[in-house]
Amino acid sequence: MFILISLLVVGWVAVALLGSLTYFLGEQSKPIHARNWRSESFEKLSESITGNSIDYGSRVPAFVVADAYTSSTLPNA
Repeated sequence: MFILISLLVVGWVAVALLGSLTYFLGEQSKPIHARNWRSESFEKLSESITGNSIDYGSRVPAFVVADAYTSSTLPNA
């Protein structure tokens, strides 16, 4: 019984580590919202988990800020 419980605990820890690793690797590469563009806490956490620094040259904003303003100036047709 002890072997079964320890196997489940080890499996759960492995899944949690692999899941967090894939999450942060994915978050480092996809477009980012403007409010999170320079989040130092995200940078520190993702770099400590993945071992990779964030390349802001490859990341792009999720939207252009001007879009929010230009959409409100469209005519109500």
